[in-house]
This record gives sequence, C-alpha cells and structure tokens, in this order.
Amino acid sequence: MVEVETLDPGDYGAIVVYFALVLAVGLWSTFRPNRDTAAGYFLAGKHMHWFPVGASIFASNVGAPMFIGLAGTAAASGFAVALYEWHAIYLLIALGWVFVPVYVSSGAFTMPEYLKKRFGGKRLRVYLSCLALILYVLTKITAEIYSGAIFMQQLLGWNLYLCVVLILMVTAIYTVAGGLAAVIYTDTLQTIILLIGAFILMSISFVEIGGWEEMLAKYKVAAANYTLANPQNYSCGLPRDDFQHIWRDPVTGDIPWTGAVFGLTTLGLWVWCTDQIMVQRCLSAKNLTHAKAGSVFAAGLKILPFFLWIIPGMISRILFPDDIACATPDKCEAICGNRAGCTNIAYPLLVLRRMPSGLRGVMLAALLAALMSSLTSIFNSASSMFTMDIWRRFRRKATQGELMIVGRVCVLVECGISILWLPILQASQSGQLWSYLQAISSYTAPPWTIVFLLALFWKGTTEPGAFWGLMISLVVGLIRMVLDFAMPAPFCGSQEEDTRPAVLKDVNFLHFAILLSFVSLISTVVISFLTEPRPPEKLRRVTWWTRHDTLDPEETESEDDFGVDEEEVKPSSVISKCYS
Repeated sequence: MVEVETLDPGDYGAIVVYFALVLAVGLWSTFRPNRDTAAGYFLAGKHMHWFPVGASIFASNVGAPMFIGLAGTAAASGFAVALYEWHAIYLLIALGWVFVPVYVSSGAFTMPEYLKKRFGGKRLRVYLSCLALILYVLTKITAEIYSGAIFMQQLLGWNLYLCVVLILMVTAIYTVAGGLAAVIYTDTLQTIILLIGAFILMSISFVEIGGWEEMLAKYKVAAANYTLANPQNYSCGLPRDDFQHIWRDPVTGDIPWTGAVFGLTTLGLWVWCTDQIMVQRCLSAKNLTHAKAGSVFAAGLKILPFFLWIIPGMISRILFPDDIACATPDKCEAICGNRAGCTNIAYPLLVLRRMPSGLRGVMLAALLAALMSSLTSIFNSASSMFTMDIWRRFRRKATQGELMIVGRVCVLVECGISILWLPILQASQSGQLWSYLQAISSYTAPPWTIVFLLALFWKGTTEPGAFWGLMISLVVGLIRMVLDFAMPAPFCGSQEEDTRPAVLKDVNFLHFAILLSFVSLISTVVISFLTEPRPPEKLRRVTWWTRHDTLDPEETESEDDFGVDEEEVKPSSVISKCYS
C-alpha cells in the first residue's frame, strides 16, 4: 500500500480556515430575504447574477470524481478524455440560448414539472423524479463520497466513515439551512479555492517535469521497471500509442471518435441541458440575460480541466510509474488494493509527494471544495424534485412552510441512504471509476435526451409516445447494463479469456448510446403518430416555437398543477427564521 504522510499544523490550519469560510458564507445566506417561499428556497429567489450562476454550474460538475476519475483516466490513456470537458462548452451555450428560454417561459421549477406542463398527465413527471432520485443516490452521491474517501485515505490515513460523516454533516448543515442560495454562494467561494489549489499543483508539476515537450517524451515510456524490461509479458503497463490523439480509432480506440461525436452528445445534452442540477442554476438567474451570461462563463471555465487535472494526471504517471502503471492484477492489489488498476490514485499521489508543507492543506481544501460543491448541488436538486414533483403529488394543498421542512428532511434522508450504500460501492472496487460512471449514463440518459429534444422542437410528440418510448428504451438499456455488470471484462494482464458476447466485447458504451438513441427516437415518433397530439392551446409557452406566446396554456382540472398555499411564512425572530 502507498505510504501515508501526516499533515503539518499549517495544513490543518488551512483546512480549518476553509471550513470556517464555507460555513460562514452558507449560514450568511440563510438570513437573506426571499428564502421563505418555494422560489426563494429552491431557486434562490430568482435574483442570482451571471457570475455566481456560472461559477456554480462549473463547481457543481467539478467533484471528487474529476480529481480521481478524470486525472486517473488521463494517466491511463492520455489526452482523449479531454473530449468530455471540451464537448461541454458547446452544450452549455445551447443550455443558455436554446433550452433555458423554454424552461423559463413555461414557469417550471424542475425538469419533471416541465414535462408535466408540456405533455400533461403525471406519469412522466413522477417517473423522471423517481429515476433521478435513485440515480443521484446510487451513482452521483456515492461516487463523490467514494472518490473523496480515496483521496483522503491516501492523504490522511483517516477512517473511511469518519471522513464521510464529517463531509456529509458540514455539507448538509448549510444545504438544509439556506437552500439553493447557500449552495450557489458557497459554490462561488469553492470555485476560487478549487482553481487556486489545482493551479498551484499544475505549476509545480510542470516545473518538475521540464515543460510540455519533456512531458510528451517521458509519457511514452512511463511504465514500471518490470514492464520496460519485459514489455511482451507486461504490455498492460505500457502507455497507449495514441495517447496524444483526441480523435481515436472507431474500432480500437478506448474513446472512439464516432462515439465521442454522436454518443457523447446525447450524454452531454442530458447532463448540461436537461439535468436538474445544472438547469436549476440558470433558472435561479434574475433574468434570461444573466442566465445566458452564466452559461457562457461556465463554458469558458470548462477549458481549464485539461490543464488542471488531465495534464497533472499524466505527469503523475511519469513521476510514479511503479505505482500508477502497475501491469498485473496482483501487483495493483499490492499497491492500492484494487486488482483493476491504480490510476485512480494518480492525483492523490501527486498531492502527497509533490505539494510543499502547508500547501497540502490548501489542496485538501480544494478537494473538499469540489466534493462538497457537487454534494450540495445534488442534495438541493434532489430535494427540489422530491418536494415539488412527488410530495405535492400527495399533498396538493401543502403550505410553503411544509414544503421547506420536507425539502430539508429529504436532504437528511439522502445522507443516510448514501452512507448505507457506501459498503456496496466499496465492494465493487472499480479501477475505472470514470468509465463506469459514463457507461451507466450511456444505458439510461439517451432516451431522456430524445424526449426533451422532441418535447421542445416537435409539437406532435404525445405523452403516450414519450412514456412508452422511454419504457422500451429502458428495457433495452437495462439489458445491456445487467450484462455489463454480470459479465465484466477480464482484468488487463490476467490470463483469463474474454468470453463475453459481442454486444459487450465489440460495442463501446458510447456506440451503444447511439443505438439506444435511435431506439428511443423511432419508438417515440411511431407511437406519437398513432396517438392524439395535444391541442395547440395546451402547448403555449412550453415549446421552442411557442415560447413567446402571451397567453398561458389551457389546463383541464385533472391536469392542473399541484395546489400550493402561497401564503408566505413571516418569521418573527432569529430562532423562528432558522427553523422556517
């Protein structure tokens, strides 16, 4: 196992100062106005300026899996993983200019609520809410916690559950207290800390390696000594020949260019343009201009991960090849306890062994900033969907005070479920965390992307078409996902023969995302043609073509939105204000 070093008093001081700042900013936002209504709590009163909106979008995506997964994948295969980040630049601009104008005109708080307004009925709204809540807990929250635990165990040697409980407690305190305003303000602070820490480590790494040309030359031979001595027996420890290529072969590439262009687009549209976590930040902007500017600012920030995490991940392999580039399952297990590989510890090792005394604490604070930023975003978005789309389904006349309490209790429940799920995630011991997370998205996200695109741009899309198109696609995606987990690929370097069926062995998950998109598109369109479309008066302000309509859409009594008592709570004291 990698030796753990202890932090100096200066490192702990930096961590303490960081926690104090985050709590101060989060609790300060608790006493701001416009927090005692659903719009105030879940959309920050719709008073946010472009800078915190953009910073929060960026920080919400830069979580611990980026430190662990993105840097680790770069250490394993080189530049191509940058496509995941640079691809987002164009999609974030589409978010501000194409998707958000429709969401704003519809008056929806959440994405499930938008689907209800667009299609009517309740099936799509409840289904999306339930599926999103399950995926948040089982993938996003636990992946953040697991990634953070890897980093903190390498850096501190602390008990796993002590780290998890501490992070969740601090995160939940200001998320529960302040709602989206607290999340966005703390995200802005954490983005600054995050960029400073990552920039310092990138500079130190570049200086030590000797610059860009030296990095490219040394990465070609960044392998363990036993691999270089006997490359035929330990070929898994060698860098990829195409490590400098962004666009890779559609058959032999680990990120094929065909999948990156078409399959990754469907995943990206889901993450950046239809996922509650990202859209909610734009909806909190004071007007459409600030929402657009915030999305452009976030798009500009997405250029940075290439320099802040991908390049340092590759440098870590150069500096520590015996650890990062282990070539057999047995050797990898001896180094990091994971038979699938040790690239996940590339960034933690760089911090542990190259950051000077005092700055290690700053870097740990940067990790905590990324981890907590993503967790707060997930907690707030999940509580928004549960409260607005599920709770009000059963409590049609819920008061504003009741909605506030339910939203906060939902955060606490999510924390508990995430801790209970952590041992299961630990047992999986995936050495390819980033790839697994993207693969899961490939099996679940494309149908939802198709539904949202058709909802915005084709008035003929019907509720039965969207619902049954999702059901058909869900079955197809689940079959591939079950096969993927039931028959994993043999570890590289093992003597096992790959006996998986062709649909697993020969079809990259990004290519499968393309196929699943076609299944969803064809089934939704065919069923929509066979069913009755919604009349024009019910499509006002809910599609791209009707977003400027002056009249509100007509709704029958059965399709009316969940009732809410709009009477605001007026706290009479500091104590009651904290409670409300």
